Amino acid sequence: MDKNTAMEDLALTMQEKDGFNEAWLYAEKGEIISKGALGFRDPENTMPITEDTIFQLASVSKTFTAAAVMPLMRQGILSRDDEITKFFPEIPYQGVTVRHLLNHTSGIPDYFDDADWFIKIWEEEKRVPGNDEILRFIQETEAKPYFAPGEGFHYSNTGYNLLALLVERLSGIPFEEFLKKNIFEPAGMTSTYCCHIRRDGVPFENYAQATVFEDGSCVADIDSAEDGDVAAFDGLNGDDYVYTNIFDMLRWDRALREGKVLTLEEQKLMYTPGKLNNGDNAVYDEEDGLSYGFGWAVGNEEDYGLIVSHSGGMPGVATWFEHFIDADRVLVILSCRDYRDVRAYLGYWDGMEAVVRDKEPEPIISIEDIAIQNPDMSKWQEFCGRYEHPEDTDFIVDEVLLKDGGLYAKAIDEDGDETEFRLYPIGEDEFGRKGGMLKLTFGDGCAMYGEYTCKKL
Repeated sequence: MDKNTAMEDLALTMQEKDGFNEAWLYAEKGEIISKGALGFRDPENTMPITEDTIFQLASVSKTFTAAAVMPLMRQGILSRDDEITKFFPEIPYQGVTVRHLLNHTSGIPDYFDDADWFIKIWEEEKRVPGNDEILRFIQETEAKPYFAPGEGFHYSNTGYNLLALLVERLSGIPFEEFLKKNIFEPAGMTSTYCCHIRRDGVPFENYAQATVFEDGSCVADIDSAEDGDVAAFDGLNGDDYVYTNIFDMLRWDRALREGKVLTLEEQKLMYTPGKLNNGDNAVYDEEDGLSYGFGWAVGNEEDYGLIVSHSGGMPGVATWFEHFIDADRVLVILSCRDYRDVRAYLGYWDGMEAVVRDKEPEPIISIEDIAIQNPDMSKWQEFCGRYEHPEDTDFIVDEVLLKDGGLYAKAIDEDGDETEFRLYPIGEDEFGRKGGMLKLTFGDGCAMYGEYTCKKL
């Protein structure tokens, strides 16, 4: 198998089926096997993405935040077992340590659970809150912890905001500057920045604008009626807001492997799964067998050994960094535009992962590929109407209706927001959607999806 050809074919197919906009890089033992760039870095499709285009990393930034903590531990300024109330006495979460923040076992609520606090400042005060205001956020929202420290795993961006603030206070310099001097420059990452472009403007050229789909058009995330409030979070640090390109991420891979920034012992600590109070691993993704260390998802595979990784996602942003410790491989995928067909995107993702593991990729399949052409629509009117809501689910099909010659569904997502989408016929009385893997089957006066059977009202 020619891995470069296989990856190029996957990327081209994904772009053809879903208008994918990305740059990717795959290397083995530091040698680039495949790299490329497709699509555009602006909503108007006037500026092509190039291999040196700089993307927002979203939560892949957490690998750098965790790395920033390690030199402070090395110098004895900080211990992973220090309680954070030692540094932030105003925080009401007793017993939470630096270790808990690093591996998401603190129980501290994620700020996205109460995002309106930031949005209100953005809308009413016309300013973007800084990361130091995360302390004020915690005090004013008075959010109860998910659990006592060490009793469970719950991903918390707030924990990483606190880590960034801790680095800043103990080092005496801004977090952005600390990363530059202690991480990016030693690693040779000359095109990497921690900055706040929505608040302060873009300090570099060749930036990939995060782009979402709205009413059938491409829109910059900050201009979106639905997603424009991302600007309200742009002053935060630690959980996001590192910007880079595929070549600097390869440099990060090599710097880690060569011990340029962190010692191999420090990295070993970071790649060790966190432990709960009962001795169990801090499980990040049970289905994929991943635990969480310090800023990394941690997994082991029989053929490839230890693998650490992190994904990132924000409106218009999807990123992936996979660092094969034992096999000495690295995969970087950076995207600046929302994908529309989840089925196709997962096929692309699975295909790239297969190639990395020396396997032939499966063809990418979109919803249009499996949708029945010229379906029998005689029963579609019977399917229309409101349906009862199942309990204990974060996605509810509320209503089915005919519209523009097709069948559509109105649903309520986990945030309580209503969304409408087209239903594609994929079997007898069976339908799928483009924006997810939902399979909706209609029966006698009912609709079935997942484990639920919902009666028509």
